[in-house]
This record gives sequence, structure tokens and C-alpha cells, in this order.
Amino acid sequence: MIKFSEERLKKVHEIIARYPDGKQKSALIPILHMAQDDFGGWLDAPAMDYVAELLQIKPIEVYEVATFYSMFNTKPVGKHVLEVCRTGPCMLNGSDDIIDYIKEKLGISEGETTADGLFTLKPAECLGACGYAPMMQLGEHYKEHLTKEKIDTLIAELRGGAKN
Repeated sequence: MIKFSEERLKKVHEIIARYPDGKQKSALIPILHMAQDDFGGWLDAPAMDYVAELLQIKPIEVYEVATFYSMFNTKPVGKHVLEVCRTGPCMLNGSDDIIDYIKEKLGISEGETTADGLFTLKPAECLGACGYAPMMQLGEHYKEHLTKEKIDTLIAELRGGAKN
């Protein structure tokens, strides 16, 4: 059964307490982040149902948010999620070529995970760093001015166990 630890449950209640009575749904996004972190890096239906129960809202309200925002994964992902920006400025600076190169190098398509479970390629909408195009988000870090050589180095480092 999916359940937060006592320590994490205490944090959930602290987050909910930030909002007025009857407005506990306002805590949904930070609690979904906690659930994704605690329950394997993605949100399956039982995890989302658990969050709905904690917030006393309908499960569909959780599903709507989790499936709308690209920061939430609703299927298993690799240890390293390569979120390559594919909107205007990045595309004009070669993000399509970077995405194609990653697909070729890792042998996966967009939204897929490598067989070893290390990498997921996830195209992203604007990541708000247009001046650094083409770029990607890797965990909490931006990787900027991407080239094929930088992708090769990054993948080698991540395969070797380096931090994001």
C-alpha cells in the first residue's frame, strides 16, 4: 500500500495548513512533487488516489493536474530524464537535431526509456531559458548551448554515476 512516512506525512499536513479551510486543493502541486519523489519517480493511479484522499478531493482533480503539467510523470521514467526544450528559440538553434541525436545515440524515441532504465527522453515545452538555446533540463539543472559533443559527454558522465 502506498503511504508517506510519518515524517513526510507531517510535512504534507504542514503544506495543507498554509491554506484556508476548504482550500486544501491548493496544496496539490507540492504534494504531488512529494509523492513523485517518494514513490519511484512517477505517479501511478494508486499514488494519485492517495493524494486525493489526503486532500479530500476527487481523484479526477489530481489526475487532471498530474497529466497536464510536464513536470509530473504518469509512467515509469529512467534515472535521468532528459527534457529537451523544443519550442521556437531552441528549435531555431537546433533542438530538433539534438533530440534526433539523443534518439539515435540511446536507441529510444520521445517518451521512451532505455532498456537499462538509465535514460528517458522527454521533449519539453518552453523551459524559460531561450538565451541558452538549445537547452535541456536534467533534474534540477539546466544544460545549455547543447551540441552533439556536449550530449556525448553528458551521457558518458551519467553512465559513470556522476550527479546531474
